[in-house]
Amino acid sequence: MTTTYKIRIKGHLDERWADWFGDLTLTQQPDGTTVLAGPVVDQAALYGILTKIHNLGMPLLEVYRLSDEAQAT
Repeated sequence: MTTTYKIRIKGHLDERWADWFGDLTLTQQPDGTTVLAGPVVDQAALYGILTKIHNLGMPLLEVYRLSDEAQAT
């Protein structure tokens, strides 16, 4: 089951990193943060995304689970 997440990190992460984060969209916010949003297939994939953010040295501010695909139908 795919779940949609919104992840906010401190700092601006530019679009050249978009391919590295797969189906997530990267949106720079005026407050100096970046929001990554989109579908995540399972908890292992979420952990992989969080590990990538950690490896970039970007402070993690928020992780929100927005919806499950099964609930949307």
